[in-house]
Amino acid sequence: MAEGARRSNENSSAPQSSGKTEIERAFPPLSRQDVLKWNGWGYRDSGFRVNEKDVVSFAGNRYMIAGRTLPRIIPFMQEKIGLDTELKSFSQPPPTNDDVPKPIRNANFESAVADSCVKLSHDGLDRIMHSHGHTCHELFALRTGKWGRLPDVVIWPKHHQQVVTIVNAAMDNNVCLIPFGGGTNVSGALECPVKETRTICSLDLTAMDKILSIDEKNLTVTVEAGIIGQDMERQLRTKGYTCGHEPDSIEFSSVGGWVATRSSGMKKNIYGNIEDLVVHMRFVTPVGTIEKNFLGPRNSVGPDIHHFIMGSEGTLGVITEVTMRIRPLPPIQRYGSIVFKDFNQGIDFMREVARQRCAPASIRLMDNDQFQMGQALKTNHGMVSSAVDWIKKQYLTKFKRFDVDKLAACTLLLEGTANDVAVQEKTIYSIAAQFGGIQGGSENGRYGYMMTFCVAYVRDLGFDYCFLSESFETSVPWDRVASLIQNVRDRVAREGERHRITFPVVTTARVTQTYDVGACVYFYLVFNYTGISDPLGAFSAIEAAARDEILASGGSLSHHHG
Repeated sequence: MAEGARRSNENSSAPQSSGKTEIERAFPPLSRQDVLKWNGWGYRDSGFRVNEKDVVSFAGNRYMIAGRTLPRIIPFMQEKIGLDTELKSFSQPPPTNDDVPKPIRNANFESAVADSCVKLSHDGLDRIMHSHGHTCHELFALRTGKWGRLPDVVIWPKHHQQVVTIVNAAMDNNVCLIPFGGGTNVSGALECPVKETRTICSLDLTAMDKILSIDEKNLTVTVEAGIIGQDMERQLRTKGYTCGHEPDSIEFSSVGGWVATRSSGMKKNIYGNIEDLVVHMRFVTPVGTIEKNFLGPRNSVGPDIHHFIMGSEGTLGVITEVTMRIRPLPPIQRYGSIVFKDFNQGIDFMREVARQRCAPASIRLMDNDQFQMGQALKTNHGMVSSAVDWIKKQYLTKFKRFDVDKLAACTLLLEGTANDVAVQEKTIYSIAAQFGGIQGGSENGRYGYMMTFCVAYVRDLGFDYCFLSESFETSVPWDRVASLIQNVRDRVAREGERHRITFPVVTTARVTQTYDVGACVYFYLVFNYTGISDPLGAFSAIEAAARDEILASGGSLSHHHG
């Protein structure tokens, strides 16, 4: 098999934690706090750790960099964003029941649902875990012990009919329901209204985690909405199939959450976005269950009810079951990478790939800051690896005259038959050459793709050292991609000065999805809040200004985060 190739039934493009056969679930539905962080991203046993010598390593054994030393991160953060390891801002300890407000209980509601759930909890940490998503302000509030309104009760139903009973009971007893899946939401949909005086119930669907059926003739899978993405994919792979929907959050997000947020995955070029994958769903509302009685590929009888539900983020009802398209596992997966002299050259390349409609499963272009961050996250593999990296750098800078402080990198994931992948590679690299791109090798492509699942842990490291950061994205026409990115960078820089941020406010960008008429641009915003009296207020103002600039520059408020 050629270098970089992977047989899909043996290796997945998903993170290592989703490929471990001994794992039955991403986390225990009834006690997620035993496995997941209560105040940050991901698994408790995983993440960046700094030792007494200010050297970083990645803890746990779930990811490709686990257990390895990462000597370049601290110097990179010191140079780029003003890290001072003497200035620490560690989190408050996990709260006890005495630390959180007493719940507002509704005895009639609780009595009505007691036999329609596998667990009903007023525990303080359960309520904290279900009070938030993963925006910067939500996690910062948790870390500083300044949480607001919490759900009063958390309930775990086991199947569709129990959800029907719970929704009816909530209506009868004037109780607020907030559907909850993996908890990775970044639009504020899981926050409780501060002034709400009624009982608030968090309806955790993750105990509804079964694959109900696989239709091999029509190539569909029907699942309960609480199943976590990596769990569904792991089970499908044992049958030789894949859904192919792979958002960055696949380890922790639920299928119902994908539908509720109208999500997009890294491999949408082959498999489509969630709206392209959904065939059928069951949706419990205060006036009854809504579902189509039709499972065909298309229907033309007026507005499609699915498009009212997708993106509704729990405001209209509760998704309990989803039927989606699946495909046989591709026989070959191959990674690749390309290096360009600058980001704009890379954007032109991406536009041409979209124009020719030859995009592979995943194609993502990183600006120089993200490229540099990726290099800083590389492990110290010893003399031979260091020598190879040095030779590559000399080739790019001395012979090809690339400026390391300006170049951009593109990562590729190609899937299909051996012939399909060979044709894709030839086409993609031929287009890249027209725009001055140089092949960067399959291993760099694989590393870049897999690091997607580790980068989310960087924010927790930043939190520990007085940094705030957030990601946001937009959908924008091709002729405005470059100008929008520059306008947002300039606006953020001005806002940083206006708020008297001591260190530069860094805005990085990558182009993550391509379409005929435009692209998805994904931003990271980060700054050091040392010396700022109201860091969250300043951060929120700068982030809001960045979003205003996106709209003024022709972009949408969101591409897939809701």
